[in-house]
Amino acid sequence: MALPPAFLDELRARTPMPALAARRVRLSKSGRNWKGLCPFHNEKTPSFYVYEDSFHCFGCGAHGDAFAWLMRCEGLGFMEAVERLAAEAGMELPKPGPEARAREQRARDLHAVLAAAEAAYRRRLTSPEGAEGFAYLRRRGLTEETIARFGLGWSGAGRGALAAELREQGIEPAQLVEAGLMQPREEGPPVDLFFNRVMFPIRDRRGRTISFGGRILGDGQPKYVNGPETALFSKRRNLYGLDLAREGVFRGARLLVVEGYMDVIALHQAGFAGAVAPLGTALTPEQLEALWRISPEPVLCFDGDAAGARAAARAAEVALPLLSPERTLRFATLPAGEDPDTLLARRGPAGMEAVLEAARPLAEALFSLIAGAKLPEGPEARAAIRHRLIQAAQSIPDRALAAEFRRALLDRFFALSRRPGPAAAPRHPRPVPDAEAIRAERARIVMAICLRQPELLPEIEEPLALLDFPEGPAKQVRDALLAWIRQAERLDSAELIAHLADGPAAEACALVLRPAGLPPEARPGAQPKEALDAFWQMFGFLRGEAELVEDARAAAAALAETNDAAAQARLIRLTAALDALRRGEVEDLSAAG
Repeated sequence: MALPPAFLDELRARTPMPALAARRVRLSKSGRNWKGLCPFHNEKTPSFYVYEDSFHCFGCGAHGDAFAWLMRCEGLGFMEAVERLAAEAGMELPKPGPEARAREQRARDLHAVLAAAEAAYRRRLTSPEGAEGFAYLRRRGLTEETIARFGLGWSGAGRGALAAELREQGIEPAQLVEAGLMQPREEGPPVDLFFNRVMFPIRDRRGRTISFGGRILGDGQPKYVNGPETALFSKRRNLYGLDLAREGVFRGARLLVVEGYMDVIALHQAGFAGAVAPLGTALTPEQLEALWRISPEPVLCFDGDAAGARAAARAAEVALPLLSPERTLRFATLPAGEDPDTLLARRGPAGMEAVLEAARPLAEALFSLIAGAKLPEGPEARAAIRHRLIQAAQSIPDRALAAEFRRALLDRFFALSRRPGPAAAPRHPRPVPDAEAIRAERARIVMAICLRQPELLPEIEEPLALLDFPEGPAKQVRDALLAWIRQAERLDSAELIAHLADGPAAEACALVLRPAGLPPEARPGAQPKEALDAFWQMFGFLRGEAELVEDARAAAAALAETNDAAAQARLIRLTAALDALRRGEVEDLSAAG
């Protein structure tokens, strides 16, 4: 049921976030807000902040409102969270209109039909009729407890047996067609969709049966059949085992995505209570959203063959435009020729645990999927791979996260590019420490400019996020500043510095703003135009010629497409920085002071 925005706004207003969060987190006052240890990751120094209407962790990136809090802390669905908060606030949910009431009644009827069908299938599995199916499941190593927990059954062999059995409960064939259990014919009555198959109930996240999958015994095709799209069931939106995995994850299990029904069941039986599987299709955006509602970092488990690599690449392609600092993926690769079911049978839970412990972060897996283990020799092929790496990072909507991915991917690319071949002559080490110190000082100047002139951020926020800062105070302040922008009511230097001084980046902020070594353009009282010019000068130094060329090309393309004044100004700035860098005429502000 769609809820009116005004109702949700009123409910948020009646639900102070500090009081809600204090039920789980010990909070202490921090200026106008509250802070405490984040409940979503292990930390010793508080980086979790609670505002009047939202929460944000500067350590793990968890963020949201009161609804998101209950969904994340207690695994509730959105409507469940709304109902809980509305009851506490003394508000009644808006009553649906006649059409919505009719849809809800129809859904209740379909759930009842599917529950009756599941009970019939389960009875058949333990009857003489289902002996072959029961024996198959036992040969696959499933216990009777597991068979009962997943509601496994047997369809029977009759083409109309289900309708005949359920008619005694008042269920008509038309309802079975609507539920996806029978299929109509041009002539004659409908026939059962499933026959001579082991039946796997497909449940929604609340544990209600919404469809079935069926596996034929022997060599018949197709081996697996899923129910059709219905008012309750969409293959794109549901995952097998999600109801049990949701419970398992909130008890500490790892959320794990595998390929098929039997993999999920075998994993749960072996103690991996967070296993789910898509329903015969590649992972979809809707399924990823469902996964992230349960865990910020699901593990996708793929076969170690070419088909597994293709599936992993497709999953990464779907995931990148949906990433945020609060949600990502890890990739685990099974040994060649194994799936979770066979791996558990041969090596036990320890073998599967070893695979999961070796799961790689998305950025690392993405590089391997695009570039492989070894870069090609030709410059054209290398340039093509580099371009694909940059494109992959650019598909991430969060600019700061996109910049981090770009840095990680290109760092790995350049590391492989510099790796000498067997016949290469030894290289003399470069004076890295001095170069790194200069780079760190330039990054400090950039951040001092941003802290003293935050009114420039609308123009420089995106290029700021693109800069590859070395680890240290400037990078810490940059990340905290980019997070602050999202909730800042106004771009005020004093408020920004006070906010940072009251948070995890306090020490780093003080180091950035220490007067020694700062040029006039990065100190209090500088003119905005001078500070902006200085920012772009430092940007040129830190970005480098190759990256500036690509930035200028992108700005030119944006200007051609939009004819926007801001795009024109950015192109002018980038071109000037590039020209000056090539001529070596950019004043080194890091030596000023």
